[in-house]
Amino acid sequence: MSINHEPKARERTTPPEESGRTRQEVTDRHHPVLLVLLGGLCIAGSAVFVKLSGTSAGTAAFFRCTLALVVLVPLALVEYRRIGARPRRLWKLDAAAGVLLGVDYVLWAASIATVGASIATVLINIQVVVFPLLGRIFSKTPLARRFLVTLPLMLFGVALASGSLGVPVAGSDPVLGGIYGAAAGCAYAGYLYLMRLGGGQGHFVQPVGTATATAALAALVLGGLWTGIDLPSGWAAWGWLTALALIGQVLAWLIMTPALPRLAPHVSAALLLLHPVMAILLGMAIGERPTALQLGGCVLVLLVVWVANRTPQERRRGGKGEQRKS
Repeated sequence: MSINHEPKARERTTPPEESGRTRQEVTDRHHPVLLVLLGGLCIAGSAVFVKLSGTSAGTAAFFRCTLALVVLVPLALVEYRRIGARPRRLWKLDAAAGVLLGVDYVLWAASIATVGASIATVLINIQVVVFPLLGRIFSKTPLARRFLVTLPLMLFGVALASGSLGVPVAGSDPVLGGIYGAAAGCAYAGYLYLMRLGGGQGHFVQPVGTATATAALAALVLGGLWTGIDLPSGWAAWGWLTALALIGQVLAWLIMTPALPRLAPHVSAALLLLHPVMAILLGMAIGERPTALQLGGCVLVLLVVWVANRTPQERRRGGKGEQRKS
């Protein structure tokens, strides 16, 4: 009886474990896309928050990070007590990523001041070019031929969107804004790449907290030397900066950090295109009026990146076609 009983016990306990793993595998396959899209929605309002705060580039970047740490530090301590400390090697990646993020925030805020919130958010999406290139250089992730072919169109669209071509909006500085936006996009791509390398290890809050802390330091140095950092004047400025920190920093990156390592670089970059679309609508809602050429450039940028990043879907379709032929 005992000999027959043991296999039955094993049969009862094994299926739940296997089914649990199956459910986790399903979650890993499907939820990352949704998480990145939700994070993109949180980021969409960031440029508008910066503009409405009326603060300098350095001030907006620094307080975006320091106010976020008020929430992130307690959450990181809870995570530390629950699952332990982040490995030292990964901690270094998080810290390095944060430096790039701080540089990105300062340059991006400067771009918002020169070309407006909606256009600056489109310009920073030069990251969709840089991010896959970093994956190719350092991780040997292959690039689709379509990506390389559409690259010149992407850059042309960025030039149109910034206002460097045609007649820009009165009061804007399209060339300087384009430079700031492109530089911010490069720093942002480096941040995404390093966070992707250090992700997927069970820690969600600690990497975001570390990156935010070093971003604050980078913003303090770069912003302090460049534009200066001042205390926001008035409750309205504090309110917009708090919204920027809690929605655009804490919520957005706590949502996206665990999702990015599960996606290929070009897929992550393509999904993040949702937030410039929303940012254009939000910018127009607060009175920004891009020119027809700038809007055309925005549309061109989004279309080119969408076309360049359709490769995974085509591979799946190709795979189905091959199965049918066989």
